[in-house]
Amino acid sequence: MAGDTEQGGRRQRFDVADAAPLLLDPHGVVSGWTAHAERLLGYGAPGTVGRKFAELLVPDDAERMPDLLERCRSGADWAGLLTALHRDGHRLAVTVRITPTVEPRGGTSLLVLLSEPAGSAGWAGWAMSRSVLEQMVAGTPIGIAIVDTDLRFVWSNAALEQFGGGTAEQRLGLRYGDVQPGLDADSVEAQMRHVLETGEQVVRFEHVGRVRSAPMRDTVHMLSFTRLDDDRGNPMGVYYTVVEMTERHRARQRLSLLDRAGQYIGRTLDITTTAQELADVAVPELADYVTVDLLDTVLGGAELQPGPLSESDRVRLRHAGHRSRYQDLPRTVVEAGAVVTYLADSPPVHCLTTGRSYRQERLDPLAPEWLARSPGDRESTFLELGLQSVMIVPVRARGVTLGLTTFFRRRREDPFDADDLALAEDLVSRAAVCVDNARRYTRERDAALGLQRSLLPRHLPEQGAVEASACYRPADELTGLGGDWYDLIPLSGARVALVVGEAPGHGIDAAAAMGGLRTAVRTLAALDLPPEEVLAHLDDLVDRTAADEGAGPEGTYANPVGSGCVYVVYDPVDGRCTMAAAGHPSPAVVAPDGSVCFVDLPEGPALGVGGPPFESVELELAEGSTLALHTDGLLLSSDEEGDFDTDRTRLRQALERSGTSDLNCRTVVDALVPSRPYDDIALLTARTKRLDPGQVAAWDLSEDPAGVAEARRTATGQLARWGLDELVFTTELIVSELVTNAIRHASGPVRLRLIHERVLVCEVSDGGATTPRLRHPRATDEGGRGLMLVSQMAQRWGTRFVPDGKIIWAEQSLPPPPG
Repeated sequence: MAGDTEQGGRRQRFDVADAAPLLLDPHGVVSGWTAHAERLLGYGAPGTVGRKFAELLVPDDAERMPDLLERCRSGADWAGLLTALHRDGHRLAVTVRITPTVEPRGGTSLLVLLSEPAGSAGWAGWAMSRSVLEQMVAGTPIGIAIVDTDLRFVWSNAALEQFGGGTAEQRLGLRYGDVQPGLDADSVEAQMRHVLETGEQVVRFEHVGRVRSAPMRDTVHMLSFTRLDDDRGNPMGVYYTVVEMTERHRARQRLSLLDRAGQYIGRTLDITTTAQELADVAVPELADYVTVDLLDTVLGGAELQPGPLSESDRVRLRHAGHRSRYQDLPRTVVEAGAVVTYLADSPPVHCLTTGRSYRQERLDPLAPEWLARSPGDRESTFLELGLQSVMIVPVRARGVTLGLTTFFRRRREDPFDADDLALAEDLVSRAAVCVDNARRYTRERDAALGLQRSLLPRHLPEQGAVEASACYRPADELTGLGGDWYDLIPLSGARVALVVGEAPGHGIDAAAAMGGLRTAVRTLAALDLPPEEVLAHLDDLVDRTAADEGAGPEGTYANPVGSGCVYVVYDPVDGRCTMAAAGHPSPAVVAPDGSVCFVDLPEGPALGVGGPPFESVELELAEGSTLALHTDGLLLSSDEEGDFDTDRTRLRQALERSGTSDLNCRTVVDALVPSRPYDDIALLTARTKRLDPGQVAAWDLSEDPAGVAEARRTATGQLARWGLDELVFTTELIVSELVTNAIRHASGPVRLRLIHERVLVCEVSDGGATTPRLRHPRATDEGGRGLMLVSQMAQRWGTRFVPDGKIIWAEQSLPPPPG
């Protein structure tokens, strides 16, 4: 009856030999009808194929079919009683078994076996059912077999013979390993035993090996196992089906390889790393040995033009990566970046010049390898290397050939075929885009770093006022560009200016703004202005720049508004240090005893935003003190704004740990910030020196013109004591002209000072407030040639203003030491 349960159906006798088979698609539509089914239900194939099987059942059982179909589609087997409608209208109780099967093309069908419930007689034996079973499965391409509880063959169909192992009669009584010794029989029989012991069906079990019909290559088969029970529910054996799915398996492997390549290749923007990733992905799934060689210009990040390669580029390749499955390949290890040269007219050169791939299923074992060897080096043959099959695929992206990827197989029976070449080309084309992106990035980054190097000092200038070191670390690790900067500028009178600043933002915009600020500061420093005046002029410049560009504080390319700067002037003669800041942290001072303090410096407004005037602070530093000028990025321990006092404490501790004997900027930066900082960082440290009193000589001069001669005699005597007799003549002339100008055109006390440092400095100070002007007198003029002569005799000269007047100075290079 329709209400009989599945368990009840299992108690009914189900003789496979007497069953009427038919096929359903996964949706329950009849796709195959047999004569036996027609005799049982009265319907012919034309009126049944295409109809839903549920239409052949009574309404109650028809409602059960969706659930049964869903269960069977998931891979489970079902057996039970259903009530069918005979063609003549009467109801017919039938025992039904529904088993999912896999078709050769990968689709799923449902095999339905119908039989009338039988009496209590037992199974008549295997011989009785063989002919019926053969009729049922004679036309199917699916291999089907039955083994008994000892796992020995008792029946198989003709389709199973396509895999080798003999005919159905030859298989009888044999085990799986006897029939297919090239397969892993233990794993297959383990599945059979599992089914026998548990009754659980095993479907879609994939097995890779070499069947007798194809003993020289691996093939893939899908097996499904179902237990067969007798009338009492005792296991009689295992019914299993076999479908070859080698092509589907290979296609799935190719898709998996391409998917892994998409995830693995191009994770960085480094060219050689990307090339090595390509080789790593291809071995061992596609090849046993892979080499990647790129053009020399590609590794350098040069711009490439589409079209044929030049004659020099055809053979000038550099090794970029390789991967081998075997330890003895390659015979000679080639380092990344080493030049690789191929023989003329060899397949690699042909691929480079044509841009087309090359495949050779079987290499000539006696042919020499294609690499050009140095004189004296022995050439190896492909036989010696064990290489049997090859593919060469040009690395091409955006119409440009970048290099070659060579794939080799070794000791394999399956050479590269057309499908392998298509896979290799797809793999290389994906990697080529990543290589080209890395090449473009390398070119742009090199240009950016070149810009950054041109904006920052390549080395700190030599001078005698301080021992300085600097460290710069950008937040933008990819480009290396940032807005923080530092500078050390020698000033007149043996003094030095120390500058640290920062432009808002990161990257190339901030770097461009920083470059403009640094140039402006150097220009203002040449005027010998006090720190607060330098910042005032710089503030005006930033404000005018923003107004000229018609932009506010944000959103403008190279906009310096909101920049910060600290400007320090140190005089080694008396140890005085004067500084001013604009929206910037004040410097730290490390005393000679190692203690650290921060200068109480008013933090003026940032540049270009307006505010009160800038103020300067003057202090005297002991010899051996260290000034630490830094940007605010050094105080950031995370990407969130922290506590100012806490951050300063961290800096103090780092400076104290560094000590005073060797205060290394990089050590301090490494202790405070990660390798990839949250903000750009610049740190400039300067350990102060003092000039020996014997290096400085000063005299107060009479304001009478007769004092000029006395100034010359005094200066000459001092040069003699310093051993600078070679500079006596020019120094006398410079002193004479500067002192004469001071007496004639200025007021107040006149003072002469000589400084013997890396250069000879001659300074004349007076109480005047006007800047002397260099003139170009005519031949008939009686005067006006003094400063002209000074400019010709001195290495450089200039004027700086002090609170009580001005100082005119001139510098001369020292003569080379004797010997």
